[in-house]
Amino acid sequence: MGTVEEVRVSGQLSMAKPTRNMQSFQVIQSVIITFMRITSNCTAAALKDAATSLINGNLVAFPTETVYGLGADATNEKAVARIYEVKGRPTDHPLIVHISSIELLDKWASEIPEYAIKLARTFWPGPMTLILPRTELAKDFITGGQNNVGIRAPSHTVALALLKAFEEQGGLGVAAPSANRFGKVSPTSSQAVTDELSNYLSQDDLILDGGSSEVGVESTIIDCTGDKPTILRPGAVTIEMIKDELAISMGTQSFTSAGNQIKASGLLESHYAPNAKVLLSGTPSPGDGYIALINLPTPSGAIRLSSPSDNNDYARTLYSALREADLAGIQKVFIVAPKNEGIGIAINDRIKKASSKNKP
Repeated sequence: MGTVEEVRVSGQLSMAKPTRNMQSFQVIQSVIITFMRITSNCTAAALKDAATSLINGNLVAFPTETVYGLGADATNEKAVARIYEVKGRPTDHPLIVHISSIELLDKWASEIPEYAIKLARTFWPGPMTLILPRTELAKDFITGGQNNVGIRAPSHTVALALLKAFEEQGGLGVAAPSANRFGKVSPTSSQAVTDELSNYLSQDDLILDGGSSEVGVESTIIDCTGDKPTILRPGAVTIEMIKDELAISMGTQSFTSAGNQIKASGLLESHYAPNAKVLLSGTPSPGDGYIALINLPTPSGAIRLSSPSDNNDYARTLYSALREADLAGIQKVFIVAPKNEGIGIAINDRIKKASSKNKP
């Protein structure tokens, strides 16, 4: 596709109820739908049209509080196949099904343990994905041939409005990985989606613009197929939050495919990688990129890509900083990792995997 032509008109949407124990997300006063060539006002009617587009088998990229997702009707095999094609994603990598609320959980999942219900009631809508035994509705083209399915209810206003409009038209769930090419840095803005996928999307596909993602790293993935919940991919819902809120014991964490029997998004050793070489130690030379908390000075000659004030800000700005490095043609990016606690565990997981592509 060529350059997207945008005509921006404001439209009002109500704010979704904040998730308990999660930081409040920014109220969205105006949102835009960007067609591949035309941008129109994102009213309730426009979101209904976007939902209809999903029903008709097209793709819709939409914002969530974590990152932007590339969505398709999760019951439409042909539409889901286009997700894999657009992303260049191996077809044995499962997709996460997005629903508007816990009310649809049993449509997709069976044998749901009580602790999974507690997790969903506490942290949905929000940045958490649950892995559960699948029902007949979750076909192999969603689960990558596994007997389990990943499900989440996002908290972003636009995502929830889209999902509800989709469900009102008979839809049961939207399959949506991150809206980027496979293995690359996830997008946290509609512009990042456009930059990366516009050459792969058709004129019937849509991009919903809901501003910058507030969390900035992908959802926490929790394996709920055993006696205890186990975090497979860390995110904004942390192990401390789960223990404090639910007082339940957790299984041993493992954040790579080597340590897991279950396949899930983001478990490859190398992932979330920009074109630039990511280095977690050493001293940058003039012209190299640099990412570190604001209290750390910029080495002489280095290009400061991000100066987050805390770990939440670090997560929110990490991916846009890595994309900025690629846009600027920077060859090396030096990252000073934050403390490995809270959401810092997720940040360290992402930057470690971003740097792993450089290993022999």
